[in-house]
Amino acid sequence: MLEHGGRLRRAVQAYGISLEQWLDLSTGISPFGWPLPDIPSSAWRRLPEDDDGLLEAACAYYEAPQLLPVAGSQAAIQALPLLRPASRVGIMAPGYAEHAQAWQRAGHHVVMESADALLANVARWDVLVLIHPNNPGGERFDPARLLQLHAELAARGGWLVVDEAFMDVAPQASVCRYADREGLVVLRSVGKFFGLAGARAGFVCAAPALLEMLQEQLGPWTLSGPARHVLRHALADRTWQVQARLRLLETSERLRALLARHGLEPSAGCGLFQWCRHDDAPQIHRALAARGILSRLFDAPPSLRFGLPPDEIAFARLDHALAEVLP
Repeated sequence: MLEHGGRLRRAVQAYGISLEQWLDLSTGISPFGWPLPDIPSSAWRRLPEDDDGLLEAACAYYEAPQLLPVAGSQAAIQALPLLRPASRVGIMAPGYAEHAQAWQRAGHHVVMESADALLANVARWDVLVLIHPNNPGGERFDPARLLQLHAELAARGGWLVVDEAFMDVAPQASVCRYADREGLVVLRSVGKFFGLAGARAGFVCAAPALLEMLQEQLGPWTLSGPARHVLRHALADRTWQVQARLRLLETSERLRALLARHGLEPSAGCGLFQWCRHDDAPQIHRALAARGILSRLFDAPPSLRFGLPPDEIAFARLDHALAEVLP
């Protein structure tokens, strides 16, 4: 199993600090989650049904011609490599490591390179996997360039897979609206922007034939009834979405400025996290953890990702800890 953020209970054991005393900044999940409604008992007592309005709400939110609900974009990441014969797969790095592991496990030839290196010679690839915006590197792509890449790959039966798990703060840059084109696959997650990571829910936007193959691979009832009920309402709540985007962007900028004041000038970021490359990242990570603040440590390159502090107390606590760790 690969390492991910949010391993708070393991940090409790490692540092001897009780769970309620931690400030967990190790994930890119919004601390300002969508307010949960009451869930009707029927959502728990009946099998989920596809005609409950979720598909319509999701298509409207993502501006997608068609899509498939999945148990988090992770489910699609693991299943998509099973739908192709052995292929040459280019995956951007550093990035979400589950992509490379899934394609390698399925027997594909995988090369991990920077986005610039991957795009320098697209003819090398049958499948190109880009993360837009990247986690943790923050790289973004011009939608017109992505469509150009897709056309080049699709002309020879290839795929362009675009992971947009962190796209909700800047939806105008999404390519979901073009995902009826053969060979373009866009992955979306509701866990980050909506703060609903525990629902384990996401969507795949792609052409109908590929979605049918993916649905057959995943089987029925990919989302629970309670998750479908919550998502249908969250995706339709446009007023909350607008307010949430503004709040996340303001909070992320405040976090960037705080880190920079302490000599941790972020290398990149988005509305849900800031990423800092630093040679002493492991030592900084451990020193913050000893003070009950959990960051996300990356080894290559040495770097730290900080999620958003949820309130004034959390900002003050991070400020004070960084002043001690980086005097």
